[in-house]
Amino acid sequence: MKDYSKIAVDNFKKGYNCAQSVFLTYADEFGFDEETALKISSSFGGGMGRLREVCGAVTAMFSIAGLKQGYINPNDDEAKAKHYEFIQFLAQKFKEEHSTIICRELLDLDSGADSPIPLKRTDEYYASRPCEKFIYTASKIIETEILK
Repeated sequence: MKDYSKIAVDNFKKGYNCAQSVFLTYADEFGFDEETALKISSSFGGGMGRLREVCGAVTAMFSIAGLKQGYINPNDDEAKAKHYEFIQFLAQKFKEEHSTIICRELLDLDSGADSPIPLKRTDEYYASRPCEKFIYTASKIIETEILK
């Protein structure tokens, strides 16, 4: 059996953003090739393009939930409600571990957008960023709540 959480963390260590790291891990489960998976999730790193809003790992988790059990009929309010309830449940599971799903709060950053220029991935970068644990948590939730 694949160790999805380790794969996701390893993806981050290769230089992918948080959303890409998680989404790419599960891409083959849903028939996505690597390039497509990386492009789909590329905008969500840094809490949506370094806006520091919803954590990219959480956004990828929500995307995987949509692929697995999202609704398709825009008039099916019952299906929408059920799906949104599930998304809120997933968010709560993440919050139980980390108190928030907001990137800037997870990283203890000031409010507002960050520079669009990403930081270089160095040993110091990885030592100062707790993103690996957020990626790990999102992957574990995907395994236990979405892919079960």
